Amino acid sequence: MDTKAMFKIGYGLYVLTAREGDKDNGCIVNTFQQVTSDPLRVCVAVNKSNHTCGMIARTGVFNVSVIAESASFDLFWRFGFQSGATVDKFADFPALRLANGVRAVDRNTNAVISAKVFQTIDLGTHLLFLADVTDALVSSDEETATYSYYQRAIKPKPQPATAAPKRGWRCVICGYFYEGEELPKDFICPICKHPASDFERVG
Repeated sequence: MDTKAMFKIGYGLYVLTAREGDKDNGCIVNTFQQVTSDPLRVCVAVNKSNHTCGMIARTGVFNVSVIAESASFDLFWRFGFQSGATVDKFADFPALRLANGVRAVDRNTNAVISAKVFQTIDLGTHLLFLADVTDALVSSDEETATYSYYQRAIKPKPQPATAAPKRGWRCVICGYFYEGEELPKDFICPICKHPASDFERVG
């Protein structure tokens, strides 16, 4: 247990992960806080409509990976913009499985915290999980990525609509516009690095 991991918690962004049966899942949250230091306890609020929320409610364990400023938009796309009901969010993605059996993101993070739920509070749209910390690891000395940092430095900037030609293909992720009748099948967006499948026909 490295209690210095708790210093990584602040006004940051986190990947909350859970496992139920053979299914691993995760989502992005920004409501993770330390509650007490002796015993070491934390809390996290999760939207009930999120599949990760239901998994934690049923299994009672979760991990939180504290996102570092080096994180790319791909991490946010994977865990924040896809549904765990239909997608394996950990496919071809480096992750480690901790002692509680739950995976944790170990790329572009600065700490990982495992917890076991001892109380669940219904907040209407969200469930608040109060939990004992069972494991804590520090993975880097990087700064934690805050929401304002994400908006300023990580989230792809959309291209101005006035600059786009009338016919072509637009990236549904960042708004980048590719001019031409046909989009190459192996095309990669130069802004957000997403494939041709994430482009829509315009014009």
